[in-house]
Amino acid sequence: MRNNYDLVKRYPWLPSLKTYYSEIASKDPLNFLDEIFTSDKIKDLKIKILNLFNDAMNNVEQMEEYYFDETNIYIYLLLRILLYTLNNKVLSNRIANLYSKTTYNELNKENEYNLYYIYKDLDLDVIYEENQTTFKKIVLKDQQQIYKTNFKISYIDYLKLASNLKDEFRKLVNNALLHGYVYIKPESLNRLLQEHLRMKLLAQNTVDSDQLKKFKDALFNVKEFKDLYDTITEIWELKKDEFEYSLDITYKEGKNLLESFPSCIKEILTKAQEGQNLIHTERLFILWVLNALEYPEEKIIEVFSTLPDFDREKTAYQVKYAIKKGYTPYSCKSLKSYNLCMMDKYKDKLCLEGYFSKKLNEQRQISHPLFYIQYKQFITSVKEKPEKNISTDQDGG
Repeated sequence: MRNNYDLVKRYPWLPSLKTYYSEIASKDPLNFLDEIFTSDKIKDLKIKILNLFNDAMNNVEQMEEYYFDETNIYIYLLLRILLYTLNNKVLSNRIANLYSKTTYNELNKENEYNLYYIYKDLDLDVIYEENQTTFKKIVLKDQQQIYKTNFKISYIDYLKLASNLKDEFRKLVNNALLHGYVYIKPESLNRLLQEHLRMKLLAQNTVDSDQLKKFKDALFNVKEFKDLYDTITEIWELKKDEFEYSLDITYKEGKNLLESFPSCIKEILTKAQEGQNLIHTERLFILWVLNALEYPEEKIIEVFSTLPDFDREKTAYQVKYAIKKGYTPYSCKSLKSYNLCMMDKYKDKLCLEGYFSKKLNEQRQISHPLFYIQYKQFITSVKEKPEKNISTDQDGG
């Protein structure tokens, strides 16, 4: 029983928080704030909360401190209230990514007994077997990799947890399935829990402005909470420009390419900027595009640094490998097959209508995103020339 209490302290997002710490978790938000902001805990809590927000805004990859006492419970509950009242999509993604990634790293340190309790606390149909099962063998460069595990999870629960992660390797057909259970290593299951927690924190965002206003007005009666809220928004205002302009992708010579990008590239860059998860094909595509545009390795790595599962060492290796291989970005045909084409979603005129080729004397469709960028740059350069007799319908290819 003592161990269960301790696990909930470390992972306050577990359902049993309401069982073991009902006197905290069951409180009305206003009563909760009124109590903690008049207690001797608040000074320390405010520092920890502000550090967390600062880390998220500065794109820190791991929380410097992770607490193993009731402090963690108060931080989690206060964090949820703040994310709801702030209602800031970009900031929420940053916080959710940092908090959930730190949690993932902590889960990977747990022993199998504790992990099994955590999985069962979440009401997951997980089975632990004393003897490990070999569920996959892969041969790479004449070396065999053998995957073993003691855990398996029902395919229904697996699909629920993996629903937001669209990578091919997570599809049920690409996993070891036997008698309705998916064999899975703990770190892979913990990655699914990371996404579960991330989405739980993002669910604090709302579109009901009237309800939000009433809630904020009530909570702002607690002056100390209003002061904390104002401090966070002030810090955000100072940092906001860095976020907004971080999407200004430029050549190393200084040319701004952002307006020349097709909607398929803008979509992925925007998702990355907000800290959303990218599927494998999106990551490969944007990596190959930026490499083709001769971006420095570090700038490419920084694009991925906001992702929930970012690992600097692994990303650096993958970027170096892609640069060495010189992979070409997906063509428009491939982008459509991977459901990455965004011309219909954003009504991209150039993608939808194509361009007029004077050389062939016909209207032609864009066939590759790199040509899209080249053509847009050409049109921009023509418009910037002072000669009035230059037509912008020249052949772009």
